[in-house]
Amino acid sequence: MRLNEHPILNFQKRRGKKIKIYFEGQPLDAYEGETIAMALHAAGIRVLSYSGEKHRPRGLFCAIGKCSSCLVKVNGIPNVRSCITLVEDGMRIERQQGKEEIPKTVKPPQWKDAIKVEGDVVIIGGGPAGLMAAINAAKAGAKVVLIDENPMLGGQLVKQTHKFFGKREQFAGVRGVKIAEILIEQAEKNENIELYTETSAIGIFQENDRKLVVAIRKNKELVEFWGKAIVVATGAMEKMIPFENNDLPGIYGAGAIQTLMNTYGVKPADRVLIVGAGNVGLILAYQLLQAGVEVKAIIEAMPKVGGYFVHAAKVRRLGIPILTRHTILRAEGKEKVERAIVAQLDENWKPIPGTEKVFDVDVIALAVGLRPSIELLHQAGCQIAYIRELSGHVVRRDARMETTIKGIFVAGDAAGIEEATTAMLEGKIAGISAALYSGKSNISWLKEIEKTQKELTEFRSGPFGKHVLEGIKKVMVGEINE
Repeated sequence: MRLNEHPILNFQKRRGKKIKIYFEGQPLDAYEGETIAMALHAAGIRVLSYSGEKHRPRGLFCAIGKCSSCLVKVNGIPNVRSCITLVEDGMRIERQQGKEEIPKTVKPPQWKDAIKVEGDVVIIGGGPAGLMAAINAAKAGAKVVLIDENPMLGGQLVKQTHKFFGKREQFAGVRGVKIAEILIEQAEKNENIELYTETSAIGIFQENDRKLVVAIRKNKELVEFWGKAIVVATGAMEKMIPFENNDLPGIYGAGAIQTLMNTYGVKPADRVLIVGAGNVGLILAYQLLQAGVEVKAIIEAMPKVGGYFVHAAKVRRLGIPILTRHTILRAEGKEKVERAIVAQLDENWKPIPGTEKVFDVDVIALAVGLRPSIELLHQAGCQIAYIRELSGHVVRRDARMETTIKGIFVAGDAAGIEEATTAMLEGKIAGISAALYSGKSNISWLKEIEKTQKELTEFRSGPFGKHVLEGIKKVMVGEINE
């Protein structure tokens, strides 16, 4: 089901031309500019594939191309990520049955010599950190190339309908979707920035004093992006928690639900149970209400709500129960989620027999945290450390966001899980630092870095930033690379 009315968003203006696609031979309506997974979900299709060994149904989970839950066959070719592949008129889609081979009748892409793109700074990731890095590196005098594997820029910002906190210069009082529009417009209008969407980076390499990012564009073209410096702003991906039947279609990461309803205007469900009462879970609850979805409850394993009081108070005013000291035991359903069983936890984090509750829902939303996407940084040889306060494995870096490999910088959730505001501030620091490293900027920009570092420290000064600062101390290499 598609959303035609929303208190904040206008999907009629966003949707492109109506086209026809085919799923298992049946015609379906779709719109240019939306992904396969979104079009199928709008048509009520939840099962996208079946596992190889036990033939279990699989469906959407992350919706940002970082897991393998949504693989389908497109025009006979298997292993297509339906969540980031755009629909095309006449496209034929089939459910994938385990591991499938490319049919002999289908010609694989004819790889030609790689297209070469030159820049001073190459930025991987077009979310809040990557866009701010690009804009500020360009302001500092560098020629910038930004690539992102998704069909649109903006990252998590394009999903956020709530207003941000902070200072005016940090977009306080502005909705995330509007911040995305502002940053994308600035990047598109800057003559020193080249933008490449639907472009997946697959490796970072060094040749003499230059760095190379190898990428695949639209699954057809091999592209080499060359620069003096690289900023990795690859964001994060959803965490999973163990419970029975946690692979059923209808169990989504919170970000996937936001993508469905806030980016593409597709109603994600009729009734939802949210697992996790941090800021993401709380914000998701009232975003679901905006989309006309009933939220049965939010459950949280901890003894208290983890998110901001203002968000929790709003959720409670809307009549959504928040059950602390509760966990999910299992999901039930034949081919997709039909109900969820939860129970209360004792002081030893064990389910208390007899406290089970049953929720009849068609979606279970997991808002249980994110982990940094550091795969490219790891491949490049950057030093990695597990920092609990930053939500997982992160790269070691200095105060200017430079990693242990000179000329490779990191920013945003790839550097440690925080908020979009800190991602933008880190992106600004990394972008200017990369421009300085490339030799295209002058030392007067150091003052702008110092100013932004102070803004970061101030933003993290509250009670929620204390653990982050502890994590940053552990990951910091100390000396700034020169």
